[in-house]
Amino acid sequence: MYSAGQIRRGLRRVASNPSFFGRELNRLYYQRLYNRPYNTDGVDVVMEDWDNLLVLDGCRYDLFDVRHDLPGTLESRQSRGSHTVEFLEANFEGRTLHDTVYVTASPQLHRWRDRLDASFHDVVNVWDTDDWNDEHGTVLPETMVRYAREANDEYPDKRLIVHFMQPHYPFINAPELTVDNRLEDGDGTDIWGKLMQGERDVSKETIWHAYRDNFDLVLDAVHDLLDDLVGKTVVTADHGNMIGERAEPVPIEEWGHPPGVYTDSLVTVPWLEYETGERKTIRTERPSETELATDDTVTERLQQLGYAE
Repeated sequence: MYSAGQIRRGLRRVASNPSFFGRELNRLYYQRLYNRPYNTDGVDVVMEDWDNLLVLDGCRYDLFDVRHDLPGTLESRQSRGSHTVEFLEANFEGRTLHDTVYVTASPQLHRWRDRLDASFHDVVNVWDTDDWNDEHGTVLPETMVRYAREANDEYPDKRLIVHFMQPHYPFINAPELTVDNRLEDGDGTDIWGKLMQGERDVSKETIWHAYRDNFDLVLDAVHDLLDDLVGKTVVTADHGNMIGERAEPVPIEEWGHPPGVYTDSLVTVPWLEYETGERKTIRTERPSETELATDDTVTERLQQLGYAE
């Protein structure tokens, strides 16, 4: 489950801050002594009824509920993961999905492609294009809308997954909160690790506002995209995010979205259904060839997104 480097960094974190030990105890509780590979109470997104699935990375249900103004019917669901990789494994591992095109701003699907062994009709890695935004260290929501429209036009008879990066860190309107978590320049600790260790003097309110602003940006993009999608569209999230709330059962102050910790803030996600026009006629066809990115590019992108690989 963990690499040797991750284990070493984990041990250093536990030594420097007991909260990381509390996190591991909580993980043991939720994963039933590591015998539960994912949140088995979560929804299997592949088996749900949709033509288009819009995934907002790291979007809590409570934030979505109070801020959104999208058409459709909203309810809450549980995600199978509290981290993107866990979400991908629990929903797509070992599956043949030649009726589905995945347009993604996240490098995680590519990073773990061998372990996932999932086969889509096509994968559009927007993070591996010239439209990666170097200033903000992410793919902007409006960029994802453009690529999603192109994929929708090119593949009108395929299920379409559009994986936006927001409201996930980095915070577009608060660049002062960005942490350089490159291993060669630091300890590889992301913004959430810095907050958990008490190394960043930033209030919960400031972090929450930055997170909320990221959501507002992606919400505008989803509004624009909905106008172009026909059939049944679902807007959901891969996982949520904790912003200084007390975890359980060990009541540590938790930040970010650690895998294997299934608190409400981390696995309760929006599930908004909106239908317009006729449903798609979905066809399964042989997959397209997807050009593979270099490992250096994948690592660099993940680090900019706050993943200390």
